[in-house]
Amino acid sequence: MLAYMMRRLLYGVGVVFGVLMVLFILFFTIASPDDIARRALGEKARQSAIDQWKANHGYDRPLWPSLSAEGLTDNLLFDHYRRMLSFDFGHSDVDGVPIGERLARGAPASLMLMVPLFLLETTLAIGIGLFVAVFRGTYIDRAGVFACVLLMSLPILLQIIGAQYLIAKLLSWFPLSGFAWEPDVIARFLALPVLVGVVSGIGSEVRFLRTVFVEETSRDYVRTARAKGASEMRVMLRHVLRNSLIPVLTRVLLTIPFLFTGSLLLEAFFGIPGLGGITVDAINANDFAMLRVMVFIGALAFVVTQIITDVSYALVDPRVRLE
Repeated sequence: MLAYMMRRLLYGVGVVFGVLMVLFILFFTIASPDDIARRALGEKARQSAIDQWKANHGYDRPLWPSLSAEGLTDNLLFDHYRRMLSFDFGHSDVDGVPIGERLARGAPASLMLMVPLFLLETTLAIGIGLFVAVFRGTYIDRAGVFACVLLMSLPILLQIIGAQYLIAKLLSWFPLSGFAWEPDVIARFLALPVLVGVVSGIGSEVRFLRTVFVEETSRDYVRTARAKGASEMRVMLRHVLRNSLIPVLTRVLLTIPFLFTGSLLLEAFFGIPGLGGITVDAINANDFAMLRVMVFIGALAFVVTQIITDVSYALVDPRVRLE
């Protein structure tokens, strides 16, 4: 167990270092510091202004390390790794605001949106998946599969616009967009984006879980449980669901990184000042420093989630051995 965990941690460290190298190549070699400065100052900016902008943002140093003692650390590659691995993300390329402060302001809003969305979608998907699996092969099952495919076929952008027009504008049940931290109004601002997020994602979740549960119902232990007189509800909850936890956990845990990085479309269209909205703003403003940080955080969250997923297999299924 310990040896396996060490191997997985080393593998995760290697992946993070590789992601950082890809980020450096994309943001510093393909898009050079001169290109970043021109995007910030305008294409007609003078070279003197570009050089001054690079000096102010620390982009005037060499890209790669040299063999001299000072050259090993006084370069953009070393500074890139040092800042990312120490979580000292520096300042925005656009307005000079510390990126750490912006993340601290955006993370709570993203969690306020994504945590209830995640819990509600997971609970409903498992419940509906078990329900249609009980009635497999009947008109209820076929209707459920049709509804799932229909929801999967509708783009989330269309669902967002439709929900804003029908529910927010015509019916005036919830605000069209916006966000406030006051306890008496925050639920009203979050209700519609949570509803849209659940509807847009539940189709694929139920479709996947229904397939897993139906496959599990054909196992010998399920037939044995039914032969002993166990009710269908007990069979599905006590046996089928429990023995399907590995694919269920794999599917569920892969969504955890999005709890921290937020939803780009939901936050942008509903005016929620979370990390997803910050990422969209950084793309529109060509804020490369902010984009590098957001990609790094997403990759780091994904690697950590993969390690947690592997460990959870052994916790939910005694037959799994981490070796």
